[in-house]
Amino acid sequence: MFKKRVYFDLFNIPSMFVKVVGISVIFDRANAETHSKYTEDASETDLAKHDEDDYVEIKEQMYQDKLASLKRQLTQLQEGTLQEYQKRMKKLDQQYKERLRNADLFLQLETEQVERNYIKEKKAAVKEFDDKKVELKENLIAELEEKKKMIENEKLTMELTGDSMEVKPIMTRKLRRRPNDPVPIPDKRRKPAPAQLNYLLTEEQITEDLRTLNKQLKSPKRPASPSSPDHMPAAPMEAPSQRYEARIEEGKLYYDKRWYHRSQAIYLESKENTKISCVISSVGTNEIWVRKTSDSTKMRIYLGQLQRGAFVIRRRSAA
Repeated sequence: MFKKRVYFDLFNIPSMFVKVVGISVIFDRANAETHSKYTEDASETDLAKHDEDDYVEIKEQMYQDKLASLKRQLTQLQEGTLQEYQKRMKKLDQQYKERLRNADLFLQLETEQVERNYIKEKKAAVKEFDDKKVELKENLIAELEEKKKMIENEKLTMELTGDSMEVKPIMTRKLRRRPNDPVPIPDKRRKPAPAQLNYLLTEEQITEDLRTLNKQLKSPKRPASPSSPDHMPAAPMEAPSQRYEARIEEGKLYYDKRWYHRSQAIYLESKENTKISCVISSVGTNEIWVRKTSDSTKMRIYLGQLQRGAFVIRRRSAA
């Protein structure tokens, strides 16, 4: 309104006219503002309604787009071209390959362990078999050597005492039986002599005695003179100076007030003052077997030899 007044003043228009015109202009402007206000309210209502319709349309469009996207992903999943599916499948494939590799490594380790155990058991079995075979061979050789020695000693005994052991038939004269004499009955009380002899001496002592007897039998007999030594009475044999108590009970040897058992380390002393390191290998009923530690040969010692002192047993440490 100030501007209008300034405009009218510039052109020298009468003031009354200007006032009338100004009032009309003011009324027109007020009407225009009122109309504009109502128009704006109506347009805002229409705009709100239009915005709501647009929101519904946009929401529907978003739903349709999302549904279409899900359908497209489902189709890709069925075809196997979905990126997320391929990514997860790649990860599963890596895990699968890693598990297979671990299983192969475990199988390889177990196979190697089984192979090592097999080789170890096989070597142990072979070693045990070889040891048993050697032990069996040594035992058989020892038994055969013992039998061989016994046969050789028997042969030597037969050669040395062939004449004295030879059985000669006794010539007897049989008279005719008288008619009234009863028939002779054979004596049944006599028992045949045993075929096997039990020697109480060692094989060396028996052999030495037989050789001495054979020499005396083969030497020429000379007439005995009173002054000759042969005419003098023979001196009695010297009895052993000491006798030892020795017996076997329940698989153990009781000797010289001490007990000895199998696998015990001892010293064996003989009359020749020889001292041998031995181990008792077995204890029988009337003898013991000892094994020399030097060459592992076995010897048989009778109780009679221990009692007479032919052999003396002493204890020793097993170290």
